[in-house]
Amino acid sequence: MKQEQDESIMTPTGLPENAFRELGQDEVYRPVMSPAHDQKEVTPYSVITGLVMAIIFSAAAAYLGLKVGQVFEAAIPIAIIAVGLSNALGKKNALGQNVIIQSIGACSGVIVAGAIFTLPALFILQAKYPDITVQFYQIFLSSLLGGILGILFFIPFRKYFVKDMHGKYPFPEATATTQVLISAQAGAESGEGGQAKTLIIASLIGGIYDYLVATFGWWAETVTSTASTWGTTIAEKTKLVLSCNTGAALLGLGYIVGLKYAFVIFAGSIFVWWIVIPLMGTYGAPEIAAMDPDMIFRDYARMIGIGGIAMAGVIGIIKSWPIIVQAVGLAGRELKGKSSAAKEVRWQLDISMKHIVFFIVLALIAVLLFFWFGVINTLWQAVVAWAVVVIIAFLFTTVAANAIAIVGSNPVSGMTLMTLIIASAIFVGIGLSGTSGIVASMVIGGVVCTALSMAGGFVTDLKIGYWLGSTPKKQESWKFLGTLASAATVGGVIMVLNQVYGFSGDNALVAPQANAMAKVIEPLMMGGDTPWILYMVGAILAAILNWLGVPALAFCLGMFIPLSLNTPMLVGGAIAYFVSNSSDDKSVCDKRRDRGTLLSSGLIAGGALFGVFAAITRFAGYEYVNPLSEGTTQILGCVAYALLICYLIWDSKRAK
Repeated sequence: MKQEQDESIMTPTGLPENAFRELGQDEVYRPVMSPAHDQKEVTPYSVITGLVMAIIFSAAAAYLGLKVGQVFEAAIPIAIIAVGLSNALGKKNALGQNVIIQSIGACSGVIVAGAIFTLPALFILQAKYPDITVQFYQIFLSSLLGGILGILFFIPFRKYFVKDMHGKYPFPEATATTQVLISAQAGAESGEGGQAKTLIIASLIGGIYDYLVATFGWWAETVTSTASTWGTTIAEKTKLVLSCNTGAALLGLGYIVGLKYAFVIFAGSIFVWWIVIPLMGTYGAPEIAAMDPDMIFRDYARMIGIGGIAMAGVIGIIKSWPIIVQAVGLAGRELKGKSSAAKEVRWQLDISMKHIVFFIVLALIAVLLFFWFGVINTLWQAVVAWAVVVIIAFLFTTVAANAIAIVGSNPVSGMTLMTLIIASAIFVGIGLSGTSGIVASMVIGGVVCTALSMAGGFVTDLKIGYWLGSTPKKQESWKFLGTLASAATVGGVIMVLNQVYGFSGDNALVAPQANAMAKVIEPLMMGGDTPWILYMVGAILAAILNWLGVPALAFCLGMFIPLSLNTPMLVGGAIAYFVSNSSDDKSVCDKRRDRGTLLSSGLIAGGALFGVFAAITRFAGYEYVNPLSEGTTQILGCVAYALLICYLIWDSKRAK
């Protein structure tokens, strides 16, 4: 591939030396693909492959997210698959096409996050209120329109985040994906397919591992202290519990998140499970003392985390207000034709701001009509709901993008919780309550959640394109098609998973965010007691954490996700730290860390995909009766998990 940079100023992955640092006063960043020439980007191959990736990973991410509450970032495995395919098919100069494949395919994770964090709450509440009805078109349109709003609202902020702030934000997800694309591309051009092979092997290991435990239960999916006599006694007397999910996908997710944020999330869990719950269970009201730790967490302690997440979202808006003002100013100048000549260059060419404004108007009209005819059926109430969506979705766009740019995780669930609280209070005030109010709030929450999820994920795509030299306009245009495919897929998957597993009761999918949404919305709409004191405690805690410099959002997320799902995050993060510091040679450590990221991506993708196969197996009516005792499966669970950890460490350290 022809490069404009001298090889001496390239990083080992093929990116320019100044790709990850701030530029000097007169310094210019030149991407890998020449910005002076048209590149082969949008082709039938890249579009079709991207759509296939969007559909497959939407199904996989929906299953994993509803099971454990974490939606994996699909960009890395999709990028590697794209490069592996282009190499196998002998395509030349495929980098531009691979960026489009990744950009379209990555719609899967962001659309899934927006849908599964909110809409399953309708099924959860439907079990209690049978007159609540959930239609496919409501899930589909909520995801589709939210995704479209997220794309359109973020485009005016693109230049600020990806160009003006070059080198100031770390962009962890975009960095990893970009390095995969460029390094794997280099490997493909030199005839080496090592990364794709490594990913496939890790995917098979993670997928088969998770399929066996989900379908046959030969070892415990969650090891817990309450499985032992002494653990049960401690739980009864002190409400102390320790548990860990043994799945491959969660272990890989923890590795990619890293030790720092995995520890903060785990600390939030420990605060709730080892401090708040024992205090409530020991000194609380008699009815609370009679509950087991899981019930105390579900009905009381978790509400503190919800309040903290809402406050963290407010703090995020306050911090990002200057960004909003600056980005709107840039967009306004372009709309008036006063922008710089940079817009003439292919590499910095966005969809015309006039077209963006026109499309935003059309999208907002579509949202209003959807609310009016498909959800609320009263015009003035639909207008109020529409105004709530527009204002909150636009304000939170920068919060979502900023979070992705800095820490690589999107705080949509917390911001959506705050949206639900605000929207529900407004709806009750205008006479929209009861089950109809529940449906309205959750569908509207789904639109906002998907919009924010898309805005946060889109900044990753556009930063990848900036580093490599893709055309922003093409990425922006074809993102809509990926959104359509992902929205249709996730709607169908949610309906199927509800029939197979359900989202409440024994053996149901955990759906932690959706359950939290249901807990928030029910008392607001049905006239029950809303735990405002617990929300206030969480909000005050988040403010104190922010003042102390602790990532409040990550800590509060840990407070309302079950301990068993946060413990493996810490284990994965600890492995990442160990692998990254396992040699005195920094270059060796870097290669081992990157190989571990590749392996972890495989564990995540394989575990999630085979999880869908496990759901299909159960949907087909197959039920395996495990003859092993609980004690035996607990021991085997510890052994299997230890072997999986050893594999991840051993294979990561094979990098040279």
